Amino acid sequence: MIGLVISGHLNFATGMQSAMCAIAGQQSKVEFVDFVESMSTEELEVQLRAARDKVESGSGVLFLTDIPGGSPCNRAMNIMMDTPNVELLAGVNLPMIANAAFEREDTTLVELVETLQEIGVSCLQNMRKELEASMKAEPILCEEGGL
Repeated sequence: MIGLVISGHLNFATGMQSAMCAIAGQQSKVEFVDFVESMSTEELEVQLRAARDKVESGSGVLFLTDIPGGSPCNRAMNIMMDTPNVELLAGVNLPMIANAAFEREDTTLVELVETLQEIGVSCLQNMRKELEASMKAEPILCEEGGL
């Protein structure tokens, strides 16, 4: 099973933890690391490395962070660069995190990254355009000729 480490600014990680648990249930091999105001970036990296060690089971570790180029992302990138079988996605959202929990058992780390990227892109929707498109759609006729 691929281990997951979710990190972000302030309470991003613990907020995602409560949401993910509501959607996917309690998960093993998942750690959540908040980067709070009282923490230095060095302390953050120490906590991220400890989290990586807790979730590693031989199938790899995927870091999921909030902002590309932010401190959680940058410190996870340090770990990715010096640790084999570690990947990092930044700019993640709840659908990506929840699906990571569901999809991580019967896949490779590279395949999981690709799947989550597709989910992230597909989840970003302009709902006004979606609504307008659905209202313009042709009604579907039943076999008896009714709607």
